[in-house]
Amino acid sequence: MDRDAADLAMAIGARVRRERQSRRWTLDQLAEVAGVSRRMVVNVEQGAANPSVGTLLRISDALGVGLPSLVEQPQPKPVKVTRRGEGAVLWSGESGGRGVLVAGTEPPDVVELWDWTLGADDLHVSEAHTAGTKELLQVQLGSVTVGVGGQVVTLDAGDAVAFPGDVAHSYANPGTQQARFSLTVFEPGVGPGSASEARNG
Repeated sequence: MDRDAADLAMAIGARVRRERQSRRWTLDQLAEVAGVSRRMVVNVEQGAANPSVGTLLRISDALGVGLPSLVEQPQPKPVKVTRRGEGAVLWSGESGGRGVLVAGTEPPDVVELWDWTLGADDLHVSEAHTAGTKELLQVQLGSVTVGVGGQVVTLDAGDAVAFPGDVAHSYANPGTQQARFSLTVFEPGVGPGSASEARNG
């Protein structure tokens, strides 16, 4: 992990620990509700792990706080600004791609704004999100192939797609040049009393 990734991992770990302790949950209780191993919860809280987006989503859903609450810097004002380069890098591809969470809202209806780049042949496969999740994607540069369930569409710069995020889906760069897209994820009903289901960004 580079220094930025290590700092982010420590900040996420501290927030997970604080949220877990505020609920008076043991490590085992959080692991059970989130559907991850106790060892993973320990590693996340210690900042020793570089957890997948899916793991962070399972933990944030279990805590009922939404992913943005785990990765954004706390800001007391209602207007939250994320400057260029300050987003949370939550996915890195083998060909240089990155999934960066740049903004998000608080529960119960969580909206996430992502800035994605995919290197040539990069692929990100996502598990189904919680029921009712919707995604909007617009390609800024290059071409992106989006697979949703059994349907596959290829989008070029300027093209957009809306699709259900509560089924398995993927983003891929079929070209030889870098691709870039904006992604918005809407997840309704996050928080106490909502059903926690495994999902992956």
